Amino acid sequence: MAKNDELLDILQLINTDGVGPITFYNCIKKAGNIKNALNLMAQKRALYPREMAGIELEKATKIGAEIISYQDKRYPQNLLELNDAPPVLYASGRIDLLNYPVSVSIVGARNASIGGRKMASRIAYDLTEADVLVVSGMARGIDAAAHKGALYAKEQKGATIAVLGTGIDIPYPTENTELYHNICENGLLISEFPLGTAAQVSNFPRRNRIIAALTEATLVVEASVNSGSLITAKLALEQGKEIFAVPGSPMEPRSAGPNRLIKEGALLTENSDDILNVLSMRQNRAIKEQKTLQLPLDKPKNQVNISAHKETAISTSETPAENVRLIDLISYEGVDIDELLRTCGLPQSEFFAQILDLEFSGKIERHAGNKVAKIKG
Repeated sequence: MAKNDELLDILQLINTDGVGPITFYNCIKKAGNIKNALNLMAQKRALYPREMAGIELEKATKIGAEIISYQDKRYPQNLLELNDAPPVLYASGRIDLLNYPVSVSIVGARNASIGGRKMASRIAYDLTEADVLVVSGMARGIDAAAHKGALYAKEQKGATIAVLGTGIDIPYPTENTELYHNICENGLLISEFPLGTAAQVSNFPRRNRIIAALTEATLVVEASVNSGSLITAKLALEQGKEIFAVPGSPMEPRSAGPNRLIKEGALLTENSDDILNVLSMRQNRAIKEQKTLQLPLDKPKNQVNISAHKETAISTSETPAENVRLIDLISYEGVDIDELLRTCGLPQSEFFAQILDLEFSGKIERHAGNKVAKIKG
């Protein structure tokens, strides 16, 4: 059977009304193969038209996306362990990331605090620098912050995977459209939903199982006790994955979810080292030593005070001396990031980390054309 014929068969069956992943696999198991499964299903209900499956495949090709079936060697092996693994994944970007050796999902509140977003972005930045892939759901708040932190790493060439709750051709929320395109360029967008699928409440819990399954561990940064982030953590726990959580004040509702997870056995997390150390032991492999950012006193790496590092990552009330000097070089009209890097004299890793801090502190914003500008206020 030709590869496209087999993919069309799969698209026909999974898009037939009343057929979800579990029914899909049960039908194939009962029938013996995909062709027999289609014939069996056709006796019970009208099949999704083959010509429509062909159009779907053509549309995906036209926008530069691929439809990867569960039988494709590139399909994530972690997902195959789910009994409701998506029979197809729509993918746009770096397909090679689907089976990345070590990955961590970072999830949390949509209405996240500035401190929470900075924490998520800094941990994502540090994990990416240590060659750990960050996966999230591209929602506003913690998800977006994690993706941005990963993209800022590796001299703004860091990779990340966004698992969408819409069709892969629909950026959601619209405020993340630029982020959507940045991820497509340097990372990977994936979705199990057909092209054109709009945002629906029921899609996001389904999306969460993929986020959990793709990674070795899940980090929760700010979440209410009833949030989808805790659903992701629960799914990850059921799959035998490690759960990490950033603690917070008992007076802050957004800390209730992580605090509960910690009570129930999740690993208290203050920085990326807490995650890297556990992953290193769990994987029984040498994960590249985390690159510690240079601090004002230019201390040797082995003498850096961790509490000072943490303060740099999450403080919203104080601005380090380098940040003041860097922000003084940024105008309200905007300056080119590459030119700013050449002008400031900072090491690249420190420069991009400080740009990230300034952005999430609400002091600067990114503009088109690789520019950043100071925010008036």
